[in-house]
Amino acid sequence: MKKKHYLFYISQNYSYAILRPLQDVILAQGGEIFWFLEGNEVDSKFLRDDEECLPSIDAIRSWKPDAVFAPSNLIPNFIPGLKVAVFHGFAAGKLNRRGRLDHFEIRGCFDLYCTQGPNTSAPFEALAAKHGYFSVKETGWPMLDPLFRPIENNPYVDDSDPRKTLLMCSTFSRNLSCAPHLYSLMKRLADKGKWRILVQFHPKMPVEIVNNYKAINSKNLTFIETDNVIPLLQSADVMLCDTSSILEIFLLLRRPVVTFRNQTNAAHLLNVDTEDEVESAIELALSYPPSLMAEIERYCQQLHPYQDGKSSERVLAATNTLIDSKEPRPNKPLNLLRMFKLRKKLGYWKC
Repeated sequence: MKKKHYLFYISQNYSYAILRPLQDVILAQGGEIFWFLEGNEVDSKFLRDDEECLPSIDAIRSWKPDAVFAPSNLIPNFIPGLKVAVFHGFAAGKLNRRGRLDHFEIRGCFDLYCTQGPNTSAPFEALAAKHGYFSVKETGWPMLDPLFRPIENNPYVDDSDPRKTLLMCSTFSRNLSCAPHLYSLMKRLADKGKWRILVQFHPKMPVEIVNNYKAINSKNLTFIETDNVIPLLQSADVMLCDTSSILEIFLLLRRPVVTFRNQTNAAHLLNVDTEDEVESAIELALSYPPSLMAEIERYCQQLHPYQDGKSSERVLAATNTLIDSKEPRPNKPLNLLRMFKLRKKLGYWKC
């Protein structure tokens, strides 16, 4: 039997960690994998020695992938294969420029959406019924498979330091980011030395903000750049965040999150609106109040109920079922404007 071909189509460095658990399952089942790196915001230095790239769209078309996995919103329709959306984060309540929830925006690119839990499956199933050309399967998120496994020799854990660990994360969006507002506070907290502080930002964070935080690196505060946030999340007791979807992953560890001006103001978060409230909210979060922990548990059951580390297996099974199906696949929209922009970006004009 011919080995199935799977393409990993990525445009951001965080996509490596999203797709590698799926890669492990594909290889264990005898499939073949190539990566394709789109644009200049993804760095090939994060590729491992045993991971290979295809250099061009022509090379992809010659190799003929059976399925293409993308943790992004867009993927070219001029490359072959079933297009599978595996998402780059959770639905964190962000609205796009049209005032719609960005996580549920349908852009006409995918044949299959592999959803993370009930609170994303239901909206996508309704959208599938409306649009009629894509399927939805609740699988859990491949990136989280390692979240539920202990990591040996975690580089962000310091067993010699008895202090609690605070992890600060922030999105890059100017209207949502807590990073520019809380810089002075984080400097003061680092000077106090009450907690061990780790700081990690979205890769699109403006460089001037990144440099400001790097400048306050000390024995109490460490700025971290990584393509794999799972070990970082596992090392923290509490998170300080805004509206970034990374907070959703942290919640799945059943640990509290303090948010600064979060758009949802939900019961499973400790949300504050002013800088003066942040430190006391962190203190409260570190006490793991039972009412808050109960809300976190309820939320996690809707967000991502799978803790078995086998979401990648479910994604691959759903994908292979569609690949092997004899049923005719509905045509996706022509998407002329989006595909023109992708062709221009990739410099590819062949039919």
